[in-house]
Amino acid sequence: MKIVRNAEVKENTSEELLPGFSPEFPYICTLAELDAYQVPWHWHKTVELFYIQSGILEYTTPHGSWVFPAGSGGLLNADVLHRSAVHASGSPTIQLLHLFDPSFLSGAPGSRMEKKYILPLTVSSGIEMLPLHPEIPAQKDILEDIKRIFELSEEEWGYEFHLRESLVQVWLKLLEQAGPMLNKGASNAGDEKLKSMMIYVHEHYREPITIDQLARSVHVSRRVCFRLFQQNLHMSPLQYMQSYRLQKARHLLQTTAESITAIAHSCGLGTSSYFSRIFRKEFGVSPREYRK
Repeated sequence: MKIVRNAEVKENTSEELLPGFSPEFPYICTLAELDAYQVPWHWHKTVELFYIQSGILEYTTPHGSWVFPAGSGGLLNADVLHRSAVHASGSPTIQLLHLFDPSFLSGAPGSRMEKKYILPLTVSSGIEMLPLHPEIPAQKDILEDIKRIFELSEEEWGYEFHLRESLVQVWLKLLEQAGPMLNKGASNAGDEKLKSMMIYVHEHYREPITIDQLARSVHVSRRVCFRLFQQNLHMSPLQYMQSYRLQKARHLLQTTAESITAIAHSCGLGTSSYFSRIFRKEFGVSPREYRK
């Protein structure tokens, strides 16, 4: 199991980087110590099956939010734009995660298993998150199964088969829980427009970006641009641009010896004085203090 203390995304797409994940064995498990870092808006092609070991964690997607206290967990569907935030609880926030490509369970694309058991859940536009709570007996059993899978030893003969078998059993139980929600809701073309505008920001954050440029990048009006950001991310396009630039600047402060002035310029944040002012407003310390 890999211990994670930071979240990294591809600069041009917001897709999360998953070290150790490969087509040969499309599965990883991690223990995330979430108090050590922030999890920005991102997405991944894998399904995320998780259990909250301690603390309280909130997930947010463009269509809702869910709070998970210790002992709860859930399934986050593939390709869902999301972020998570720690709630103050007096305990460290630790999350156990299984991340896997659905093909790990179904085998070859187009198989009967994929059509009958995998696609009904993964392509359902009505299911972004499937929360699991220990107060509900059937869901408590699934949560116990999720925890037990973390106890499997990679050194044990047949580990890969035992792992897949255990995940298949959990998946079948999840399908039963998801039954009433399957095929509920309609796909939202606005989600793809929003993702594309976020990608545009990620590709051009070093440069000045106007709202008109951002809207034109996906062929929508200024009004629709503002609405998509406000309704889905609860912030304006300009606030998102600044937030992303500050995230990139913070990463450079952590990982390079570049000057404050150079970082401000490279992240599209203007002068060092302006950069310092908005950095302190966002994180409570100056860039220099943060680096120390």
